[in-house]
Amino acid sequence: MTLPLVVGVDGSDGSLQAVDWAAAEAARHDLPLRLVHASLWERYEGGIPGIGAERPSERVLAEHIVASAADRAARRAPDVKVTTDILPEDPVDALLSEGNNASLVVTGSRGRSELKGLLLGSVGLAVAGRAHCPVIVVRGDTAGLSGTHERILLGAGDPASGGAAARFAFREAAARGCPLDVVRAWRRPMTAEEPAREAESHASALLDALLREPTAEYPDVRVRSVTVEGPAHRILVDRSAAADLVILGARRRHGHRGLQLGRVSHALLHHADCPVAVVPQTV
Repeated sequence: MTLPLVVGVDGSDGSLQAVDWAAAEAARHDLPLRLVHASLWERYEGGIPGIGAERPSERVLAEHIVASAADRAARRAPDVKVTTDILPEDPVDALLSEGNNASLVVTGSRGRSELKGLLLGSVGLAVAGRAHCPVIVVRGDTAGLSGTHERILLGAGDPASGGAAARFAFREAAARGCPLDVVRAWRRPMTAEEPAREAESHASALLDALLREPTAEYPDVRVRSVTVEGPAHRILVDRSAAADLVILGARRRHGHRGLQLGRVSHALLHHADCPVAVVPQTV
């Protein structure tokens, strides 16, 4: 069974951007699209009788949100199968549950009820930090959102924890037929006992080990891999301005229910100029 691409929708501008992006992604990978609106309103109003035959206004709004999103997705990708659902749950809990049976989950950068000045909404951050499937937070400038750069960016992690992200990046580049930039950051040692060239060589060795298997699996993907001295979060934020998607790995530890995002992921989710994919790997 093909797992769907799940999108959280709430009628906000960020949600509509997520629908547009997800529809194109579903078409690119031949995936069904599932649009989900989650709200706790039924928990508090569901047992209260309506006046006459009228339905609660929140239910009407929810139905309008998913119907509008489905219509928008169908116009963007007419060949994609689209289904919708309205769930009486907390949005974060709903999307985490949906992610257990999804190829990936897509959210906007901010929701309808969140402050306009926020760089990233609480739902997107929580889902990206806890989900056990890939999560894409749709954000960025016009070029990054529209895919005009025709380039994917992978922030290379260690082979033990970044393998899933690397495979995801290669699949994405193959589906788009575009080059893949892979960046491994390294820092100059604080003491002279370990020369800088050794730190750079170590970074290069880790990068080669990470890319060995996916390069063999996707031989047609054009890869440009580099090691760069400096803080990874700044380097990747800067380079996201020339990418259509930046991909990062994330560790998921068994039994840990809190956010599992490092400094680099936090920085990209808040400041990247293109959508950000967080790909978990259990360690």
